[in-house]
Amino acid sequence: MACSPCFYMSIHFLFLYLSCQPIDAHILSRSMKPLCLEDEMSALLQFKERYEIANVSGGPLAHPKTLSWKNSQDCCSWDGIECDENTGHVIVLDLGSSFLYGSIDNNSTIFQLAHPEKLNLGDNHFNYSQIPSRVGDLSRLTHLNLSASFFPGQVPSEIFKLTRLVYLNLCCSLDDRLLLEMKAPGLRRLSQNLTDLEELLLGHVNMSSQVPNTLANLSSLRRLNMDDLTGRLPNFKSSSPLKELQLRGTSFYGELPASIGNLRSLEMLDLYSCNLTGSLPMSIGNLPLLSYLDIVHNNFSGSIPASFANLSNLKYLDVGMNPFAAQSASSLSWVWKMKKLATLNLWRINLYGEIPPSIGNLSQLVELSFFGNQLSGTIPSQLMNLTQLTDLELPTNQLSCSIPSWLVNMTQLVVLDLSRNKFHGQIPSSIYRLQNLLTTFSSSNNWRCSYYHLTGYHAARVAQMLFFLNLGP
Repeated sequence: MACSPCFYMSIHFLFLYLSCQPIDAHILSRSMKPLCLEDEMSALLQFKERYEIANVSGGPLAHPKTLSWKNSQDCCSWDGIECDENTGHVIVLDLGSSFLYGSIDNNSTIFQLAHPEKLNLGDNHFNYSQIPSRVGDLSRLTHLNLSASFFPGQVPSEIFKLTRLVYLNLCCSLDDRLLLEMKAPGLRRLSQNLTDLEELLLGHVNMSSQVPNTLANLSSLRRLNMDDLTGRLPNFKSSSPLKELQLRGTSFYGELPASIGNLRSLEMLDLYSCNLTGSLPMSIGNLPLLSYLDIVHNNFSGSIPASFANLSNLKYLDVGMNPFAAQSASSLSWVWKMKKLATLNLWRINLYGEIPPSIGNLSQLVELSFFGNQLSGTIPSQLMNLTQLTDLELPTNQLSCSIPSWLVNMTQLVVLDLSRNKFHGQIPSSIYRLQNLLTTFSSSNNWRCSYYHLTGYHAARVAQMLFFLNLGP
């Protein structure tokens, strides 16, 4: 049968229509994706050849990424490498935790790469070579991680030229003898130039400089970790998006400013051993998202503010080693209502009186310490409600009476410290049930034991435990 003219016309219009449609972008990108540039591949291979693969990385995902680099492959497909989809330039070099061992200097071929936006060399061992000043030539960098890689000496000022940085991590020197340093006016220049920073991690970097007021002007900063500072803390602005503030091991003077309460986004506040004095500001209670608070080993005085009751999201609270005014444990009624707490350390803060029964409300507790107070009375049976508690430390108090029989039902305990109290009486033979116990302290009490009539495995177990209790036969 002959085809009609209408049929041919329909076919003609169909081809015209299809020829006008755009080609699927996904198919096009797969077929036309540029390969790694030859000169950049060569630079990377030369960089690889300079380093041994050694057991020098400790990260949980550590593996020797450069072992997969082969000359016959497109370098954009190599482990740790990402390329721009349009140009083929290497834009990400992520060699963190790659077991690299060897020195680095300004002649490194890594500086032949002109387009990196992210550079991660953290958790390797660069054999105590200094950070090359040519890092400052990588002007497109937004992320720079040189942490825990055995870099000593002064941080090169050229890093302060990297004005696009949003992430800078120089923390965690693993050798206290050869720390990375950022001497004055380094920190001031950093805070003046790198104004887009969102994360600044300088923990364990030797600075010995005052906190510049310009640091509080970093309006995008969400995470700040520094130590070895002096001077006073700056005033914090209410517009700050800061979520983590870690300033442990500093030599500040003066009080914690009330403006700390302006950091409404704060989730972590770590002021361990900062030499801060005076009373804690009531404004800490204005931090509704705070889940971690550590103010150990300062010189805070007065009372712990009742406004702490507003910190309902706290999971970690450590206020130990501060000369607070003496107060009864029951007066801290807000503590016993914090049902999200997993760690509670109230050691050496001049508490007296009995441990309140309401402590049994803290059902998520894993660690609890009342070390070095003046607590008296008995251990409340409500501790039995704390089924996740693994670490119970009550030493150096005035607790009395005999060991509670219900304590042996807390079989999840790993650490139990009842030493230097006024306990007396007989230790129950059923103590063998605490078979997860790794550390036990019970010296300087007036206890007796009568496990001599036990036989078999449990007798040996109890004998071993009581040996560590200094109560052997």
